Amino acid sequence: MESGDPLVSAEWLLKNFDAPDIRVLDATYFADFTNPPETGRQAWARGHIPGATFFDIDHVADDASPYPHMLPDAVKFSSRIRKLGVGDGNRIIVYDQNRFFASARVWWMLRVMGHTDVHVLDGGLAAWVEAGGGLEDLPPVVSERHFTPRVRSDLIMDSAGLEKAVGSARLAIIDARPDGRFFGRVPEPREGLKSGHIPGSVNLPGSALITEDGHMKSARQLANLFKDPMAPTVTTCGSGVTAAVTALALARLGNWDVAVYDGSWTEWASDPSRPIATEA
Repeated sequence: MESGDPLVSAEWLLKNFDAPDIRVLDATYFADFTNPPETGRQAWARGHIPGATFFDIDHVADDASPYPHMLPDAVKFSSRIRKLGVGDGNRIIVYDQNRFFASARVWWMLRVMGHTDVHVLDGGLAAWVEAGGGLEDLPPVVSERHFTPRVRSDLIMDSAGLEKAVGSARLAIIDARPDGRFFGRVPEPREGLKSGHIPGSVNLPGSALITEDGHMKSARQLANLFKDPMAPTVTTCGSGVTAAVTALALARLGNWDVAVYDGSWTEWASDPSRPIATEA
C-alpha cells in the first residue's frame, strides 16, 4: 500500500542527497505545439541537479503507437530505464523544469511498472536552486542496474475500457485540459482533432492544481477542487501528460489508485465513431 505524500521538498532532497540509494531523474518536457525555445533534453544539458539523468518520455515510449509518448511494454520500459542507472532498490526522485511537465508522468510510469519508491520534487528545479542546491551541465556517469517490472494494469485506462465506463456513475472522469478545449470553444493544438470532451467527464484544468510559484497546492487547497477525491477515478488530458499531474494531486489526497487514460484526447478524438460532448 502506498501512503504519505508523493512529493518531496527541495530541502528534503538536499538533506538526503548523498544517500546511496537515491537516484534523480530530470523529466523536463515541452510540447511541440507550444513552439518551445528548446527541448527538454537541451534544458537538462544546460543545467540540472548533479547526477540527474534525463528521462525522455518520447524515448521511453511505445515506438509503434501512432500517438505520442505512449507507455511501452514492460520489456522495453525496463530495458531503457536500466540504461539511466535506475533499478531495483532505488529511491527515485523525479523533477522537471516545467511545472510538473512531465515529472508527474514519469512518476506514474514507474508506478505502473511496479516501482513504488518514487517521489516528485515539489517545485522542480527552481525550488532546488532556491533552496541552495547547485547545478551541473555535464552528463553523469551511469552504471546500468537491474529493473524488475511488476505491471499494475489497474493504473492504466485504455479507450475500450473508457467507452464502457461512459454513461456509468461508477467512475469519475477528470479532464485536465483548459476549459476552452474541453467545451469545444477553442481548437485543439493537434491538427485534425475536434475539440470537446468525453461524455460524462468533468473539467479541472491542470493549471488549477499548481501555485503561482510552481509548487503543487496543499492537500487542503486540493481537497476543495475535487468533488470526491477518493472516488474511483480516471484522468485524461491531451496526450496523457497533464492527466498524470491530476493523478499526482489525488495521491496527495490519499487516492493512490487513479488510472490515467494513456491515449487521452489524442486517441479518443482520432476515432470519428466515438462520442464527443461540448455542453457543460
